[in-house]
Amino acid sequence: MHGASQDRAIWDRLDQVRERIEAACARCGRMPDQVRLLVVSKGRGLAAIRAVHEAGVRDFGENRIEEAGPKIDGLRGLEGVRWHMIGHVQSRKAQSVVGQFFLIHSVDRMKLATRLDRFAGLGQPRLAALLECNVSGESTKEGWEQSEPTAWAETTRELVQVAGLQGLDVRGLMTMAPLSDDPEASRPSFQRLSRLAEFLEGILPGRWGELSMGMTDDFEVAIEEGATCVRIGRAIFGEAS
Repeated sequence: MHGASQDRAIWDRLDQVRERIEAACARCGRMPDQVRLLVVSKGRGLAAIRAVHEAGVRDFGENRIEEAGPKIDGLRGLEGVRWHMIGHVQSRKAQSVVGQFFLIHSVDRMKLATRLDRFAGLGQPRLAALLECNVSGESTKEGWEQSEPTAWAETTRELVQVAGLQGLDVRGLMTMAPLSDDPEASRPSFQRLSRLAEFLEGILPGRWGELSMGMTDDFEVAIEEGATCVRIGRAIFGEAS
């Protein structure tokens, strides 16, 4: 049963994460309010999410629509909650995403983008979105392949097209760094995503400011390289049971 001792453990870990975010910001001359803490709540129960909310967190990320729906319904009474879709979205489920989430981090291909644009145009507000890019070159990663800066003039053409869709409000980019026990192994990917955003700003100024990158094992490196949103679950909730 989830009780006061478990809540206290969550709050303590959350305080530690916030301190680490502040320290990372101090190292690179940024202000902590420039970095959104997105708590990854996949696999976690409503009581644990409520405990994090009670500690002041308002942004929660889910990977699957099937899991997110019941949580969104079950926590509608919580003040100011913003739900983020951070996982892969199947094109056939695009309609289910529209209208439920504050921000979609994982728009990773043209087919999904055009379907989201279509459903967002049916009387819905523009859908806030980030474009997921594979900047590591790993074949297992989702997203537009953007690992070669020398090819960006060609490979970013679809990103520019997506940014022009009327139903989408493209705010920036997202990436997943390679899995590693060494946070420094993620730095090249984060640096490349920041450079990609700068490249795109030169084509479409003002559209690429949000950078969703960094997770439990490497979020401090991500902040040092310009992340505006870090996606953290395990460091706050503990290991999944």
